[in-house]
Amino acid sequence: MTISIQSIAVFANFKPIHAVRWIFVAAALAAIAAPKTVDAAPAARMVRGGAYDGTWNVVFATQAGNCSSTNSVPFTVTGTRVSSAGGGKVTGGIGRSGAVSVQISVGASKASGSGRLAGNAGVGRWSGIISGDRCSGTWQATRS
Repeated sequence: MTISIQSIAVFANFKPIHAVRWIFVAAALAAIAAPKTVDAAPAARMVRGGAYDGTWNVVFATQAGNCSSTNSVPFTVTGTRVSSAGGGKVTGGIGRSGAVSVQISVGASKASGSGRLAGNAGVGRWSGIISGDRCSGTWQATRS
């Protein structure tokens, strides 16, 4: 790279006020362009649902305790949240990898479970106190 007399002359005539103007112009252009790219990302996240969104039919099988052998309950997954699609209070969450954790309460009965969803199916374990009896077992889920 060579420095010529012409390039030195350009910088010699460049006054600080010109620099401020160029900085202002660059900032104004950036401010005009930036909202479109900044606002697009959250909008895309809001439109795009989670990989596990939908209604899941969960079948609980009792392996220990004096509880009914099987129960079926629908859950709703929206983004990273798990909630009830039927009766009872269901709270929980799901991660990007499909790891899921929920707490369920119906009247005096309470249970918690964890496992993993993958594609349109899932499996896991649960435990709780159902109608006064301590019980535990497995669960299987399918997306409807």
